Amino acid sequence: MSRLVDLTLAKALEGLGRREFSAVELTKAYLAEMSAARPLNAYVLETPEQALAMAQRSDEKLARGEGGPLEGAPLGVKDLFCTKGVRTTAASRILGEFTPPYESTITSQLWRDGAVMLGKLNMDEFAMGSSNETSAFGPVVNPWRSRNSNRALSPGGSSGGSAAAVSARIALGATATDTGGSIRQPASLTGTVGVKPTYGRCSRWGVVAFASSLDQAGPIARTVEDAALLLRSMSGHDAKDSTSLPVEVPDFSASLGRSPKGLRIGVPKEYRIDGMPPEIERLWSDGIAWLKDAGCEVVDVSLPHTRYALPAYYIIAPAEASSNLARYDGMRYGLRAEGATLRQVYESSRAEGFGDEVKRRVMIGAYVLSAGYYDAYYLKAQKVRRRIADDFSSAFETVDALLTPTAPSAAFALGEAKADPVAMYLNDIFTVTVNLAGLPAISLPGGLDAEGLPLGLQLIGRPLNEETLFTLARTMEQAAGFEAQAERWW
Repeated sequence: MSRLVDLTLAKALEGLGRREFSAVELTKAYLAEMSAARPLNAYVLETPEQALAMAQRSDEKLARGEGGPLEGAPLGVKDLFCTKGVRTTAASRILGEFTPPYESTITSQLWRDGAVMLGKLNMDEFAMGSSNETSAFGPVVNPWRSRNSNRALSPGGSSGGSAAAVSARIALGATATDTGGSIRQPASLTGTVGVKPTYGRCSRWGVVAFASSLDQAGPIARTVEDAALLLRSMSGHDAKDSTSLPVEVPDFSASLGRSPKGLRIGVPKEYRIDGMPPEIERLWSDGIAWLKDAGCEVVDVSLPHTRYALPAYYIIAPAEASSNLARYDGMRYGLRAEGATLRQVYESSRAEGFGDEVKRRVMIGAYVLSAGYYDAYYLKAQKVRRRIADDFSSAFETVDALLTPTAPSAAFALGEAKADPVAMYLNDIFTVTVNLAGLPAISLPGGLDAEGLPLGLQLIGRPLNEETLFTLARTMEQAAGFEAQAERWW
């Protein structure tokens, strides 16, 4: 039998159900891999004792025939999700050793369904970044390396720890969040599958806030089927979250076997940007061909306000961040710096606790919300956001889904984008529109570039129509036949 850590989530659950191996054995296999993979810096906190205790309970439930949908599956948790009794930092110094007395809704649902927590995963500080270099714990290293170089590569961000852990076989799956592409872009850069659900599909309660009207949790997994299994457990209405949608949770896995024949797929002409690498152009053409071969009709569509998406996003997101992060003042929890006056305590705590990128976005947000600039920037950005959503609504009158690249490049070297914030922001060029419009999207690996690094394709769907995306993604996954793995160097 192959190594236990090489099994997909679906295969691992089958093996556990047939008692071919125990949840404790599976968890121990992952804990051993995690120990060997510490050079990746994917975990900021490992919880081996808790994981083994949870696995033991899973084995007891499986023995009684009472196993849940994810019984015994070892998962990693992005450090943005509050976990009861387990340190949660959002990868920021300002939260210090904060240990929540409560569990986020999403993680509580995963534990309800039998999943096992391996630990907390590294990320960009407060989810602000596209390279996982803004973390107070240092950057995550992508398990993939170029064929002709040993340079350390970025796994993308902000969910870089989640993507790297799944790709490196040190988590069977992982929770992640997506505010402007933070699930899909790292999935593209690590050869994994990432799902950004419809806004409101998954509860935000207990998830540290970045930009509340844009944040949405979702899974990163190895296959489309694994992502469907995780999303079903993560989804559901939550009365504690006022933006949570009171809708039934479909059986996403049931959509995997459906035929996509007859579906109309739109290709947005505005996503063909200047300077796009030829390999991404070719992969996009391959994706179109795979869908045509499956019986889909592919047509060109226009999303005319796409070029305004990044500027609008980088006004709205920092504005909401500056409001959300005002609670970190050194008073109630986390880091508290000394100061002779209350104002000095506030200023010193934030100066010491926040990293450069967080400070940059808080300052931008405060600026665009100020009395003299609110109408000129924030209000105008909200109007652009409405136009972008209207573009998608018009497109979905004639098509069932859209196909685009996920990211404008393969994985880049650590340090390459850190010195130029604008270059880092451009990594979200294909993804931010989805968050502005609240739509579901999925990224799946489609192939490798000339350096042997993974490239991803993105499918975008109608609100609450993740099922169609899973049908299409499974079809493309089978056509692509992507089975490449990072060669182990750690």
